[in-house]
Formats: sequence, structure tokens, C-alpha cells
Amino acid sequence: MEFPARGVAEAEPRVDAGFTHVALAVQNVDRSIDFYRRFARMELVHHRRDDATGTRVVWLSDRTRPFVLVLIETQQVEHVLGGTFCHLGVACSARQEVERLVTEARLMGYETTGPHDSGPPVGYWAYIVDPDGHNLELSYGQFVGSTVASSASGGASPAAT
Repeated sequence: MEFPARGVAEAEPRVDAGFTHVALAVQNVDRSIDFYRRFARMELVHHRRDDATGTRVVWLSDRTRPFVLVLIETQQVEHVLGGTFCHLGVACSARQEVERLVTEARLMGYETTGPHDSGPPVGYWAYIVDPDGHNLELSYGQFVGSTVASSASGGASPAAT
């Protein structure tokens, strides 16, 4: 490893701006890492054990943008991202990918909902409930990226509201 010469300033790390993460409490970090790798194409990018509490903390990313899912291991998960509407959303490349992943989840014993075709802007979607009760939505056809890009020219489109 090379270090800068004495008196030469190290380049500053890039400072984050905007929405960077969502944090979820989980009972078993390793089990949750496996779930999100399998169903959300995420990979481990950071892990640590908090010095003060001994709590395991990991960051997962799909490496498509500077955004991570933070998993914090606790003995009991008191609040879940669940119910009818609360979820993490992951876009799939095709309807068939949604169907394949939901089928795989069912075969593994995970609770699922759908798939459903709700038309634009909601698209084709399904929920898989993770090991701690958090909803993961898999979808195709929501076109979030193009909606955000097109709104940059002035105001939200009706589909985005």
C-alpha cells in the first residue's frame, strides 16, 4: 500500500448526498444476507461489530447506485416493514424473473403475495416476506428511472403522483 509523501494531502473521499440507505432490524444477519443476495441481487459491501454494543451491522448493495440496505442484528425485531403497503422495492428485468423468484421463494417456504399485474405505473409485482417479516417487492414495468429522468425537465408526470 502506498501512502502520500509527507506534506502532500490525501484526496478527500467523495461526500455522499441524497438518499443513501434504509436500515432494518434482523434477528440473524447471515440468514438475511442470504435472502437479499438470492431475491434482490444484493451483495455484502461492509460489515462490522459495533464496539460499544457488540451488535453486528452489515451493508448490502446491488451496486447500481450509491445506496445500501443496512441490516442491524437484534435479539427481537420490534417493527417490520410489512403490512399492505410497506416494502422495499426491487425492479426485475422481466415478468419471468418476478415469477421465477416468487416460485423459488414459495418452494423455500417464504410467504408470498402475487404476482399481480396492476398496469401502469404499478406494473407486474409480487411480495416475498423476508425471515423477519419485512416485505420485499419484486416488480417489472414500474419504470421509476425513466419517470425520474423525464421529470427533470419540469414537474412530475401524472404516473409519478
